[in-house]
Amino acid sequence: MQVGIMSGHIARPTLEKSLDAILGHDIRHLQFNLGSLNMEGSLSDKLAKAPVVRAEIEKRGMVIAALAGTVNMVHPDEEKRQEAIEHLKLLIPACDPIGTSVIATCTGSRDSESMWHWHPDNESEEAWQVLHNTLEQVLPVAEAAGVILAFEPEINNVASTVHKSRQLIDEMGSPNLKVVMDAANIFGKDDLSRMKEVLDEAFELLGDHIAMAHGKDLDRGGDAGHLAAGTGKLDYAHYVSLLCRLPFDVSVILHGLSEDQVDDSVAMLRRHAATHQ
Repeated sequence: MQVGIMSGHIARPTLEKSLDAILGHDIRHLQFNLGSLNMEGSLSDKLAKAPVVRAEIEKRGMVIAALAGTVNMVHPDEEKRQEAIEHLKLLIPACDPIGTSVIATCTGSRDSESMWHWHPDNESEEAWQVLHNTLEQVLPVAEAAGVILAFEPEINNVASTVHKSRQLIDEMGSPNLKVVMDAANIFGKDDLSRMKEVLDEAFELLGDHIAMAHGKDLDRGGDAGHLAAGTGKLDYAHYVSLLCRLPFDVSVILHGLSEDQVDDSVAMLRRHAATHQ
């Protein structure tokens, strides 16, 4: 298990200074957000800098575990949904030049204002079909490029549970559709009392389809967590034990925290991981 962070969580005026600051926290794995380039311009302009990013990453012995590509795959506005599709189609060919094979994304919500807000239509058959249609347009591009689309099972999204997430993977039938496991996102309102059972079930259903993981925390069920890892109610000892049983050296990307919380979260994760070495 390798501890990482979303690049935008430790921001400096330049890419080089941001990367050096991240290294200062003894972190080498990143979910890279193009905003860390600190430049104006279109998405294409930013993606043109992919070789520069790769060079700076490799010079520091760092790793891009995934490129950030969160879009609302089920936006109720068809035009905005198509923009999301085109956004992903632009990111996919940039993965190799930037030095990764994974895009971290989400299935989204029918809420028109935020892909992270629950909406009652998320439970509809229409939303499920829209999600299928979006993935049917994007997955062939990802497959041709050898890129993994990794979505988060997230209680406020259309893929709201681990069961629905596994159903989506089975129905799409693509080896290039995997998940970002974020344990703070999968607990229903009354699930915290069954924490180990919920975590075990998540890894039983999705363990073979995990591309990477996220590390944050939660203070209640029925909503996604928004706390720094180790500051809430998530059983990190058990979560880390499950991550360490995966058959590859998984990157666990911290987010939902301030820079002054980073060192404590890193130390907590590594302390738990050390018991499984």
